Amino acid sequence: MGLTGGIGSGKSTVAQLLVSSGAVLVDADEISRATTAAGGAAIAAIAAQFGPVSINAMGAMNRDVIRQKVFAEPAARHQLEAIIHPLVSLEAARQADVARQAGSDWVVFDIPLLVESKRWRQQLDKILVVDCEEATQISRVLARAEVKPGGDKAWTRDAVAKVIASQASRSERHAAADWVIYNDGLSVDALAEQVLKIVKGIKL
Repeated sequence: MGLTGGIGSGKSTVAQLLVSSGAVLVDADEISRATTAAGGAAIAAIAAQFGPVSINAMGAMNRDVIRQKVFAEPAARHQLEAIIHPLVSLEAARQADVARQAGSDWVVFDIPLLVESKRWRQQLDKILVVDCEEATQISRVLARAEVKPGGDKAWTRDAVAKVIASQASRSERHAAADWVIYNDGLSVDALAEQVLKIVKGIKL
């Protein structure tokens, strides 16, 4: 099963609720971060493609520099994806195999760019989309940045809006979905109830 949603939609919260219900989570975002961390599998290729400025003093991908570059240059985004996506796919498949060999019959692939990548749909039996209004996405991301020590200086309102614009539209996600959770104005308890309804349907 695939799980997706735009930035700030609450997808990560839904992922944890699914894990609490017995799912094994394969987190594409987490895998992607690992490939771009110091010593990660993508670091050498990123440095070769984008130059020394793309790597920070710790040896990890410089996220602020790369974020600005991919928004300014559409070709740069495709270049970055061509480096990272194959690595993520390989590791996601490995983790899913490990889960199945351990006896799990319910693996959830948490994939932020599931709809955008096109290829994932053929590998998944069902897709759950977490949706909300764009204004809600922006306010959540900015609020999340504020609670971090020192804040995340790269997350301005304009930066979040650019991320949203670069992702699949809400209508595109809806068209790909088997289920949609509209996570706007829901409490955590109400969100959990929505997830539970879907889980019960899966386990019938």
